Amino acid sequence: MLSASELADRLAHHAEAVCRHYLSAGRRAGNYWIVGDVANSKGKSLYVHLTGPRRGRWTDAATAQYGDLLDLVRETCGLVDFQDVAQEARRFLREPNPASPEKGDTGTSQPIDRPAAERARRLFRMTQPLVHTLADSYLRQRGILRAPLHPALRFHPSCYYRDLVSGRTSSYPALIAAVTDSAGMITGVHRTWLDPGGEGKAKVDDPRRALGGLLGNAVRFHFPAHASVPVMAAGEGLESILSLSHVIPGMPMVSALAANHLAAFRPPTGCLRLYIAADADAAGRRGVEGLSRRAQVLGILPLVLTPELGDFNEDLRWLGPDRLLANLCTQLAPEDAQALLSP
Repeated sequence: MLSASELADRLAHHAEAVCRHYLSAGRRAGNYWIVGDVANSKGKSLYVHLTGPRRGRWTDAATAQYGDLLDLVRETCGLVDFQDVAQEARRFLREPNPASPEKGDTGTSQPIDRPAAERARRLFRMTQPLVHTLADSYLRQRGILRAPLHPALRFHPSCYYRDLVSGRTSSYPALIAAVTDSAGMITGVHRTWLDPGGEGKAKVDDPRRALGGLLGNAVRFHFPAHASVPVMAAGEGLESILSLSHVIPGMPMVSALAANHLAAFRPPTGCLRLYIAADADAAGRRGVEGLSRRAQVLGILPLVLTPELGDFNEDLRWLGPDRLLANLCTQLAPEDAQALLSP
């Protein structure tokens, strides 16, 4: 039985054939296979290395997703469990001739209709409520005490994890956050793998990963269904936004999960003032600047909220909720401070 790393190597040996089968809406361009995304859409955001030392590695420039061809099989087929991914890869490799097509074959077979977000929705359906779980405890250790009130947050007791370098697979408990579009449809999820012993995040190289359609979407908190949102806040990190929500529970907020996704977030129709939670680093500043420009084009007033320390979760943990709230009061528009913070 082939291991994960051996399966990935075998798939990489047939990289172009894999792309023609699973990403049939794309095309070869020099040493790359170019396509729109892992949903097999037309476009040129995602590229797969077909030759050289990175053969079989791929990157989506729009979403910052990346991986090897085993990850590509997982994403395009909407699979969750590693056993299912491995079975699909073995099925492909057992085909009689997984080689490049004969000259003249343009690879115009019909695209596989497997939306990338389906895997995210399936994973979210496999989760359980947050209350009294390891994920609830993890957030409480970070000063976030009311996380179970947010439907976007759930817990998975044994979430599949694969090391992208070694190919080794394992599973850890995980905090799962639903990424949704403006209509409330789940388009992706964010996973934070946790240490089973309760010692913070899991001891792996990258304990946070997102999957699915993130660009323009976000994890949403306190968003009213089918109602206008004239005032809201948007930020990068999940825990930073949860910290703001902890002290200003009346304001709708979103976490875009990464600086480049923050810059691409699409504010809802009817938004008049958009508070942008800044992280004190270069990437965070670029995200704030990008979203500010987008808001101004849409006729929305962007207002930046700045932490005293590195981010708002550090403020909540080390300075306390009262001082965090006092700092925010000086940065909110007077009418918003009165509406949101009055007893």
